[in-house]
Amino acid sequence: MIKITPLHPVFAAEMTGVDLRTPPDADLVRQIDDAMNQYAILAIREQLFDDHQQVAFAKAMGPLERTRGVIDGHKHRLQYDEMIDISNLDTDDSIMRADDRRRMFNLGNHLWHSDSSFKPTPAKYSMLHARVIPPEGGETEFADMRAAWDALPEATQALVENLVCDHSLIYSRAMLGFDAFTPEERTAFEPVPQRLVRRHAGSGRRSLYLSAHIGTIHGWQRPEAMALIRELTEHATQRQFVYRHIWQPHDLVIWDNRCTMHRARPFDDRRYKRDMRRMTLEDVGPTLAQPA
Repeated sequence: MIKITPLHPVFAAEMTGVDLRTPPDADLVRQIDDAMNQYAILAIREQLFDDHQQVAFAKAMGPLERTRGVIDGHKHRLQYDEMIDISNLDTDDSIMRADDRRRMFNLGNHLWHSDSSFKPTPAKYSMLHARVIPPEGGETEFADMRAAWDALPEATQALVENLVCDHSLIYSRAMLGFDAFTPEERTAFEPVPQRLVRRHAGSGRRSLYLSAHIGTIHGWQRPEAMALIRELTEHATQRQFVYRHIWQPHDLVIWDNRCTMHRARPFDDRRYKRDMRRMTLEDVGPTLAQPA
C-alpha cells in the first residue's frame, strides 16, 4: 500500500509501498506526479536499482534530457549517456585527483541551483539514486521556491514578476573562480534566457526561478542585477523553506526543478567515495514560451 508522509512543514514527503525496479504503470505515474505537484520533493527509500532499472523507471516518467551539462564528457564511466554521474569517481572507479578539472567544475554543485536552467528547455524532474555514500557529510538541501515567492512582500513581487535572466554554467562556475573552459565548452554554455518568476504547471502556484547559473537580468546593470539575485537567494534559502536530505544507500530522491533549488553539502571527497546517479526529465519548453 502506497503511503505518503510529509517531511517538512511546507514541502517534501516520503513515499513508501513502491518497488520501482518494475517500471510504473500509468496509475503509479499519476500518483507520483500528484505527490510531486503537492510536495515538489519525494524521497523513496530502499530502491535496489541497477542502471537498466533506473533508466527504465525514468523513461516511464517522461521524456529524458538529451544532453549532459558536463565538461570532458568523453570521460563518462556509466553505460548510459543519459545518466548523470554525480560522484567523485574517475572512469576506473578510483577517486578523482584533487586537481582534476572535472572535480573543480563539480564543486559548483555546492551552490544553490536548479538543474539545467542553463539549457533553452530546462529540466522538469531530477531523479537521484544513491549507490555509495560517505560515512558523514554529502547531504543534499532543497529549498521551496513556491513558499519563498508567497513570503515575498507585494512590492518585491511586483518588481520581479516580469524579469528575465540569463543562465549559464559559465556564470555559476565563475562564482568559484573556475574559468578553465575550452572554446567548444564556452559555445555549448552560451547564456540562455529564463523567466525569474514562473507559474508551476502542476500546482498552479507561482514560483521564483533562481539559480547560481544566473549572470544577468535583461535591462539591468549587472551589479544591480546580481545584488537583487543575491537578496532573493538569501530570502529563498532561509531555514523555514529548506529540507535537508540525509542519504541512505539505495535512496531515490525526485525533485521538481521548476519550483525548487538544491545544493550538495561537502564531504571528505579525497578519502571517501560517493556514487550517485541521476536521470533528468526535460520540461515542455523554454520558460519564456510557458504561461507566466
